[in-house]
Amino acid sequence: MSLLQPKLPDYDPIAWAQLPFPERARLVCQSWAIQGYGTPIAVYVAYLLKIGFYVGVWLAWCARSPALGMPSELGTWWAHPLAFQKAVVWSLLFEVLGLGCGSGPLSGRYSPPVGGPLYFMRPGTLTSPPFPKLPLLGRARRSWLDVGLYAGLVVACCAALWAPTDGELGLVQLLPIALILPILGLSDRTVFFAARSEHYLVLVVVFALATGPNNTPAQWIAGAMAVHAALWFFAGFSKLNHHFEAVVCVMVSNSPVLRWPWLRKRMYRAYPDDLRPSSLAKLMGHAGTALEMGLPVLLLLAGDGPLLVAGMVGVLLLHGFITSNVPMGVPLEWNLLVVYGAFALFWAHPEVSVLDMSLPIAILVCTTALAVPVLGNLFPARVPFLAAMRYYAGNWAMSIWLLRDRDDRKIRAGLTMPAPWIYDQLEGSYPYYSHETAVALLGKVMAFRLMHLHGRAIGKLLPKTIDAPLNEYIWLDGELVAGLTLGWNFGDGHLHDEALLAAIAESGEFEEGDLRCIFIEAQPMGGSSLHYRIHDAHSGLREEGQLEVSELRERQPWDLG
Repeated sequence: MSLLQPKLPDYDPIAWAQLPFPERARLVCQSWAIQGYGTPIAVYVAYLLKIGFYVGVWLAWCARSPALGMPSELGTWWAHPLAFQKAVVWSLLFEVLGLGCGSGPLSGRYSPPVGGPLYFMRPGTLTSPPFPKLPLLGRARRSWLDVGLYAGLVVACCAALWAPTDGELGLVQLLPIALILPILGLSDRTVFFAARSEHYLVLVVVFALATGPNNTPAQWIAGAMAVHAALWFFAGFSKLNHHFEAVVCVMVSNSPVLRWPWLRKRMYRAYPDDLRPSSLAKLMGHAGTALEMGLPVLLLLAGDGPLLVAGMVGVLLLHGFITSNVPMGVPLEWNLLVVYGAFALFWAHPEVSVLDMSLPIAILVCTTALAVPVLGNLFPARVPFLAAMRYYAGNWAMSIWLLRDRDDRKIRAGLTMPAPWIYDQLEGSYPYYSHETAVALLGKVMAFRLMHLHGRAIGKLLPKTIDAPLNEYIWLDGELVAGLTLGWNFGDGHLHDEALLAAIAESGEFEEGDLRCIFIEAQPMGGSSLHYRIHDAHSGLREEGQLEVSELRERQPWDLG
């Protein structure tokens, strides 16, 4: 039974839910600092089994190709270019099926543990179109055309993986994927983001651009090297701020490996009264940032020698730390693919240089893996964090939804939601989970948000947002709302912004004050503040302004006003 039961906080969850915000926030953040989310061991085992499934199916797809071989012969073909190409296409398919990032309990998805086709294959579910006025593709509800595009993408990926190719994937296999996914993205950003298009789609197009008779594998290998180098560099570049040090605290406190209470307390200045990041947390943050930014430089310049070995050790250390800590959002298979890519590209082909890219591939890479990330760091309100490669920097757009009278029927009214209400998922599907357990676990989601730097703005904005005591509201993180209504969530606040609020408010069930939302945008690179908006589902924008990051750094997560 202990393998299935979560680690509950020391306080009574039901009594906790009736407390004022400062006391509620203080208790839950102090609990997170020592216990993390309290995830049962069985959940981690399930994620490990899912990784095994991911690898096993890739081996089966590879066994279809005469150029590769059976799993027992993996040592002879793992570095073959076709094996890497199939890994990329399989990873894209794995993600759009809802099996990768944003799946399972650590993404607030309990039962069912995936969204994916449950939403993307069902007409009438909500979409998130980037251009709402676009004919045919700009609808807020999923149409049969959207369903057909999604089904076509799944079929195209399966066809590419099933083809018994003797060499590399050709234009016949790659072009349908490269065409369908961008069109689908015009209909629903959710599917486009879920496919990890900033990585996998770009690589598919790189493969396609190197299929001509005068092209060589070195051209797409060089392009793939550049894409992977950009992933590391901009992931580190986006952490050149004061946000990431809080991310380190939250991650270590939730680690299934680093479970020592003394270490978790050392992440904070003076546990339990001061939960600002300690010097140790800042040092770990700086070390991680330096490693991410240094890896691409080292690997691109290494050639074949000791520097290459050092670079590969750095890759293993970086992604080993991330994966072993099982971060919220669980990009486990994505991290595994990045490590495999490092070996299949840099280690297996030290003779290839990024200068070997053809001109079309170089233009694509410079646009998607250089220009877009730079713009995304400078103008985060305009460019989603995945496209900008701002991975796990802590500097994200976010939202808090406050539903008065604790009546979830008003959100569900008029919506097609394949997944049950969040509390019903926990109470109705998990053994030994009571209402108290559900309140305790979902309360930890509040701690996860408050302990990040941007979360320390919530207490300042809460008095501006609601007029009644907090215990009269359901507190929902926007991530949970996006997961319930859109079918996928992975830390991008642009999926649960004013557009989603407007789509939910179309039901007409809301009166003034029934649903209030706090929206906070990411800090631009070189900026000093966060832009916030407070909206009411009935009357719209109530207030907006700027919050100075320097002030937030001095606040505790539970500070009010």
